[in-house]
Amino acid sequence: MTDLSLESALEELKPREPIFHRRSYGTRLEDLEAMTDEAFWEVGASGRVYHREFSNLLERYKSPEPHDWPCSNFLIQKLAENLFLLHYILTEPDRMTRRTTIWKHTESGWKIVFHQGTIISD
Repeated sequence: MTDLSLESALEELKPREPIFHRRSYGTRLEDLEAMTDEAFWEVGASGRVYHREFSNLLERYKSPEPHDWPCSNFLIQKLAENLFLLHYILTEPDRMTRRTTIWKHTESGWKIVFHQGTIISD
């Protein structure tokens, strides 16, 4: 497997964010499991910790997305070979959050290792 440049990794990852809201990457349990590392966990903007249990997402996918989830100000950092930290700002109708996702590039594609969202306060 070839080690990716920062620019290549950024261009491949930007369309995938925010995670679990880009339905073109799949909405079935099998899709969610394929896009996450077995050790995946996240800290939501509420501070709540989530693990690789997707029942709430599967329920949410039964309804249309409420908006288009605009992301901006992407920054990427290489942490190790095929491991990248992606940071961006998500603007929602009622709040803005800073988002960070750790992505691992594997032979079977991109895997989410960790994600955190933090509300931007005034």
